[in-house]
Amino acid sequence: MFIALSNNDPNPLYEQIKKQIIEQIMSGELPPGYMLPSIRALAKELGISVITVKKAYEDLEAGGYIVTNQGKGSFVAQAGAEFVRESMLKEIQKNFEKGIALCRELGFDNEGIQKVFRDILDEFGQP
Repeated sequence: MFIALSNNDPNPLYEQIKKQIIEQIMSGELPPGYMLPSIRALAKELGISVITVKKAYEDLEAGGYIVTNQGKGSFVAQAGAEFVRESMLKEIQKNFEKGIALCRELGFDNEGIQKVFRDILDEFGQP
């Protein structure tokens, strides 16, 4: 596991840690069951406060990304990557719904909305 913190990033350090761990879970770099470094070890490695790492781990656990077993450590949750993917899909759906609602306000029908979507996809090109 690799975490790179930046003082130039406007996000707090615990948010940077949390975001990077989530990205590594999503990419499969941190598979389900992977044991994360202890809070103290990661704090020492990053040269930051134990409280900062503890906050990141608490948020990750509250979000269902990791599980902590007292005395054994913190591990990537079995459904961690799946949970993250589902959360992201929900967020995408909300954004699409907002876009559709705005198109409706402008009087677009389904065909018009699909054209807007195709135009946006064309701007992004093929992966």
